[in-house]
Amino acid sequence: MTSALTPAQRPSFREALLFWLKLGWISFGGTAAHIAIMHDDLVVKKRWISNGRFLHALGHCMILPGPEAQQLAIYIGWKLHGKKGGLVAGTFFVLPSMFVLLSLSIVYVKFGNLPWIGAMFSGLKPAVIALILVALFRVAGKALHGVVHWIVAALVFVSMFFFDISLLVAMLGAVVLGLALSVGRPQLLHVRSAAASEEEEEGYYISRNSPRSESKPVLPSVLRLIAVVAVLWLLPLPVFYFFGEDYRFWRTLTLFFTKAAFVTIGGSYTVLPYVAQVTVAKLHWLTKPQMMDGFALAETTPGPLIIVVAFVGFMAAYNHFNGSLWMGTLGLVATTFYTFLPCFLFVFGGAPLVERTQHKGKIEGILGLVTAVVVGAMLDLTLFLGKNVFFPSGTVAVRTVDTVSAGWVILSLVLLRKFKLNVIYLILLSVAFGVVRYAIVSDLH
Repeated sequence: MTSALTPAQRPSFREALLFWLKLGWISFGGTAAHIAIMHDDLVVKKRWISNGRFLHALGHCMILPGPEAQQLAIYIGWKLHGKKGGLVAGTFFVLPSMFVLLSLSIVYVKFGNLPWIGAMFSGLKPAVIALILVALFRVAGKALHGVVHWIVAALVFVSMFFFDISLLVAMLGAVVLGLALSVGRPQLLHVRSAAASEEEEEGYYISRNSPRSESKPVLPSVLRLIAVVAVLWLLPLPVFYFFGEDYRFWRTLTLFFTKAAFVTIGGSYTVLPYVAQVTVAKLHWLTKPQMMDGFALAETTPGPLIIVVAFVGFMAAYNHFNGSLWMGTLGLVATTFYTFLPCFLFVFGGAPLVERTQHKGKIEGILGLVTAVVVGAMLDLTLFLGKNVFFPSGTVAVRTVDTVSAGWVILSLVLLRKFKLNVIYLILLSVAFGVVRYAIVSDLH
């Protein structure tokens, strides 16, 4: 019985810091996989946050601009250790992928898109499918409480998979439906009994039963936060002006990626086509083949897929300054900084509102539908990625199935579910699997 569980103790700052650092290095596979890893570690294993609070915060993060998985990490870090905890969580979520992508970008411009890089990480794709499947079933079991939730999840999957409807449109539809039901049929939004909900919150450090921090006026703190972020945003500009070459280039890069950060509602796939179109066709920072190679490189790194913009920043400065690796590196760091800085503003500014919407029936009901959208989107992403893993030729037929990759998906599921293998070990095994497979195939040809 969960009611007999002793509430988990708050982790030390060092313990949390080590977890966020680890997460930054193993968060392969995009948003769905990030949610899977965080849910497995923070809810199931460590019990730092209850499933209810996890999904409630995720619902809020889904409707904010920026990568929702990183913002969820910032929020949980904030709940554990205040703003310093949020800063550490959000920074370490991105920093490893930035360093990995910097290394791959340098290799790319010096040696080309080496086949062994793709091969080394191709073994990860089947493991990522397994990770997402485990999370999908777990999150669906916890998030889909009634008929309406199941219908919303199913409709989102069908609309995204078969009709290519964007996640942003799906979320807006869920919010509109939630508002309509909250007025006409509110009982359809509340299907969990109070007793069941209370029981599920026992034994966690952060739960719906946790005492709320003292309510303070939101506006003054938000204004102070905006002022701090504005100062941080302005700080690099004098450096570019006095010590960098061609200040107009750096100003354009700064403004463009700041703008991109504010229009990423609905996930990376809603903003990346915009970034690709403007940087290739209008600004001429890189070529279309280079942009496609950037997508491929970003998919081999941990962290959010939006990190592909760091490659764009690298190539923009590298090409603009006649093949300078130093300028390329500065472009990558500046792009990362201006893309992810607003995330901290959104979460720290909105965190008090997340707290105040606890136990608000109508708001929680609408967020429940947003979470159902997440489930549908996770299923869509699973099949989208799975198609590339199981049918690498692009032709969906029994004869074209990649049986080796399919077997690795099954093995990964067994290792995760039956033997509870640590995700780190699964990632290492999968990278080794990709390298060995590439070596065998190369020898055969």
